[in-house]
Amino acid sequence: MSTKSNLLKQFRIVLCETSHAGNIGSVARAMKTMGFTNLYLVNPKNFPNKQAQALACGAEDILQKATVVNSIEAALKNVHHVVGFTTRKRELTQPHKNVRELSKQLFNEAKNNKIAVIFGNETNGLSNLELQHCKTLGFIDANSKYSSLNLAQAVQIVCHEIRMMSEFPDNNKILKTTNKKYVSYDLQNGFYNHLREILDQIGFLKKIQADRLMTRLRLLFNRTQMEKEEINILRGILSAIQKNLK
Repeated sequence: MSTKSNLLKQFRIVLCETSHAGNIGSVARAMKTMGFTNLYLVNPKNFPNKQAQALACGAEDILQKATVVNSIEAALKNVHHVVGFTTRKRELTQPHKNVRELSKQLFNEAKNNKIAVIFGNETNGLSNLELQHCKTLGFIDANSKYSSLNLAQAVQIVCHEIRMMSEFPDNNKILKTTNKKYVSYDLQNGFYNHLREILDQIGFLKKIQADRLMTRLRLLFNRTQMEKEEINILRGILSAIQKNLK
């Protein structure tokens, strides 16, 4: 198996709350064309479905192996870097990178990390709550007067850009020296949930602004690129506070 194939297996494409089954089939076709195999579906409205099978056009194996889950947390289990694609600029935002710039980074990181690339509902895109789980945001350059891409088109462009990174010799040099392994999403999310629990217990969180504050805190800690030992220290502090509250 080629290095390219091995690295592409480090990626999972995550579709959140997809409304139309046909779009899932078209995404499967787009993925297989570019050599991607891992598809995760978060609360799809209608799947499995004959329309999805029909539009997969030879990529039925991707649909058959697709992992269907009922929460975004389940879809992101065991990944190290979560990237969300959105065209809208958000008030509270993570680093927002062009797909080509971001693809080079992701391809290099894939040597030692599992990466989830998530896409939102066809109508509304990624919700603010879904965006909270993303460490980085990406966007696709398009005509500013008409930038509408359907779901499968967006997935194909992103998959193509990541795949093409292996074709550049300079990128391969970077790949050989990229050895950093990130802390898993599960460990990070466990810390954020623990932090939210403690802040709620001490009365720091106000219901109306709780989600907004936690988004800010996620952004703050994500910028530090915390290591496993550092998260364990912080959780130890939180546990000590929790113990003293009883």
